[in-house]
Parts: sequence; C-alpha cells; structure tokens
Amino acid sequence: MPASAPTQQPPRPHRAGRPGPHRLGAGLAAGALALSGVLAGGGTATADARGGASARAAGAAGTGPAAAASPSSAASRAKAGDLLDVTLDQLHPTQPAIGFDQIYYKLGRYTSTKDEANGDLNKRFDDWCETNGQEKAATVTSGAVLTDPSSFTCSVPVGEETDETRAAMKTVVVGPGGVLYLTDGHHTLTSFLETPGGGPRTHIRLRVVDNLSGLSSAAFWQTMREKKWVWLRDENDRPITTDQLPQHLGLAYFHDDRYRSLVYFTRDIGYQAPSDAAEFLEFQWGTWLRERVDLNAYDLTAPASYLTAIRTASETMSATPGDTVIADGRTADELGRMKEWNNGKKATGGEFGKLSVPISEAKPGKPAYALDFRSRVPAAPACTKTLTGTHVGPLVVSSGVTCLNGTKLTGPVVVGAGASLVAKGAGITGPVQAVGARTVQICGTTLTGPLSVVGTKERLTLSGPGCTPNSLNGPVQSVGNP
Repeated sequence: MPASAPTQQPPRPHRAGRPGPHRLGAGLAAGALALSGVLAGGGTATADARGGASARAAGAAGTGPAAAASPSSAASRAKAGDLLDVTLDQLHPTQPAIGFDQIYYKLGRYTSTKDEANGDLNKRFDDWCETNGQEKAATVTSGAVLTDPSSFTCSVPVGEETDETRAAMKTVVVGPGGVLYLTDGHHTLTSFLETPGGGPRTHIRLRVVDNLSGLSSAAFWQTMREKKWVWLRDENDRPITTDQLPQHLGLAYFHDDRYRSLVYFTRDIGYQAPSDAAEFLEFQWGTWLRERVDLNAYDLTAPASYLTAIRTASETMSATPGDTVIADGRTADELGRMKEWNNGKKATGGEFGKLSVPISEAKPGKPAYALDFRSRVPAAPACTKTLTGTHVGPLVVSSGVTCLNGTKLTGPVVVGAGASLVAKGAGITGPVQAVGARTVQICGTTLTGPLSVVGTKERLTLSGPGCTPNSLNGPVQSVGNP
C-alpha cells in the first residue's frame, strides 16, 4: 500500500477555545494507518503492505482510510523511545484484571455533559491528547469523536513533543512476531475502547520501552517477569500463568479487581505516584491493602459507604511508616506514600473533598460518576454452567445460564425457551439461535456466522453501557426482544 502525498485538512471552527490550538499531525488524522509506523525525531515512517516504509513529515494530515497493516512490519523495527501509532485492537494486556469502577468513572464522565456545562472540554479529549503525547485538548468541534482525530485538536502538535509530554504517554513492549504488549495504560485505553465514539479501531501512539521481538516465547516471558513488565496475579491476588492473560483490551476480557479501583480513588489523598513510579504500582498497594481493609464490610453501591472505605484505605496508607515494605521489596515511600493525609487538609477540602461531591452537583466526584454509570450497566445473570478454553461441536442451552468466558467455540449454538446465554470475550464460529430465551448477553465477542434472537423474555444485550463492542460477521436478526 504505497503512501499517498499528504493533503492539508481545512481548518475547523472552534467549539471552545484554549491558547495555542494546533492541528493533529501525521498518522493521526482520519484514516491514519493502523500501526502506521515509528515516530522518532519528529517524523512518521508509514509501513506499506510490502513491509517497506515511506517518510511523512509531521504536521501533515492523513489522506484517507486504508487497510490495517500487520503490527510486525513497523513494530519489529522499533527501538526503545520510539513512538508507535497503533489501534487498540492490536494491543495485548500484561495483567489479568482492572478496576472496573475506575473505568466506570471515566465512562460516566465521558458520556456526561457536565464538563461542557462548566465551560470545559469533555475530559475524554484531554485524556486522549495527554496519552498521545500532546498535553491536552485545545479545540473540539460539534460531534467530535475519538475515532476521528481531525475533529478535535491538541495543544502540542505532533513532532513537537517534549520530555514532559512524552512521559505521560502509555508504554508498550514489542514481543516475538512484532506482537505488542501493553505495559502501562490498561485502564485509560480500555476507557477509550468502551466509550461511545471510541472502539477497537481507535488510534493512539505508544512509547516503546523495549523491543524483544527477536526472543523466543519462553525467553520473552522470562524477560518480562525479570523486568516486572507483567502482573501475574488475578483479581483475588492469586497467581496466574502467562497463558491466562487476556488477549484483548475491553471490559469483557478483564476481571474486576475492587482493590485496584480503591487505590485509584486514594490517589493524591493517601499516595502520589512518584515520577519514577514502578510498573503496576497500584496493584502493589492493593495487595497490601487486602490484609488491612475488608471491602466486604462496606456497601460499595452506596456513596457514603464507598467514601468511608476510601478514607479508611487512604488514611491507612498515609499513616504507615515510610520504610514499611509494601510489596515486591518496595517501601511505602518508594510507592508514593503521602506523609500528610489529604495533603494536610480537612476531609471537607483537598482531593478528598472533591471526591465526596455527589452526582447531582455540577462537578461530581469520581465515585459519584462511577456509581451512576455502574447503575446503567445491565447485571448478568449468575452462571449455572461456564465454558472456557476450546469447545468443538454443537452447544445446546436448554436450561439455566450458560456462560462463555473467553471460550473458542466452533459449532452451532442453540438457546432454548427460558434458558440464558452470556458470552464475554468469546470467539464463536457457527450460527447462534435463541428463541424465547430468558436473557441473551453477548459482549466483546467475535461471531462468524448468523445471529438470530427472537422473543427474549427479559433482556437482549449486544451493546450499550459496559458491553465491550462485538465483531458480528454475519446477518443479525432481532425480533420481539425487550
């Protein structure tokens, strides 16, 4: 796919102004190539279909949609410190769990109009620009979406990044075969994937921390463990193997670690991430807090009780001596312990005061956004049978609730009257048919074959809040469903 000559996009009107707006640069305008190449020293090398590259000057807009290139073509040549333009569906996680409530806070705020009502730009554009190494959003046009970077601008143009703006970018390791392993940014990028106007094909640039593409799989994972670039503990702090890591970003692929969310909410109250923060710092604090704060003693659906849990956790973090080993040989001070809880301010002020603001106010706190969004996520029925791994042959669900959790299934699926099917992060090759089912919930699933759902009694969920986008490769029939 040879590169075309860049064309300049016409200027768009400002929806809201901030000083110094700049048009987004090469490889990141609408239609930028998936993993279009390596950016180092202000230019972008665009990989073509033959694995070659053609230089494009930073600051020029892309010329239109193009087929996704293989990650290996550009990534295998990347060096530490290079910037890679990728799409979210090309990234492999290096941790099995995330804090869902942190994601729900972001999604609640991204889908709210409160930022705009306060005279600000929606936070999702600030977050995208910061993650992309471009500081913050400058202007946003009406109807702007993350999948169309030409619909908004950032304050720092591509090619003019500073050490400070690059430091805020998320990081990736290039593995065998050019496969990309995300080492930081699972929560941020999952939020971009799950929000309306985002999705798996959303572009973002990542900073390469190392290229290990020349190693064998065994040597690669050994190096990842030695350098602490992988977190191999599940949502209940039990050890896992690398084979148990998710294959994609998205809520459907991860487990929910409540302590990871708890630590996120204590940020700038009980701890502040140091400039040389350890990878998976929040998980290390979460491991330590499990033995000191019993979340089962709190009602995490009630704002007041949730805030009490956050206060207890953050006060415990701040009160512990700085030389206390928290996890993995690191002390509380090395993990950013704040010597004064809430920076010495009363509970009604500082960051904890901001955290406590209810959803009814103009600037709600993070837990309020999280709980409000969580209330809109349909609860999946409890599984009576769970399939994982690989399944070949017909699957007939005649009663109860059958859950497909990351299952690779080849064969027809039939859901009978009164039965339920819940598929999360699954891959199904074959037709899926449900007639008179109680509940059908399919999220983050690749289906190659027709889907027919007729007369569901309680709920059909194929999209919406908390439902990771599906890839449905076949005709879809939905008749008489609530």
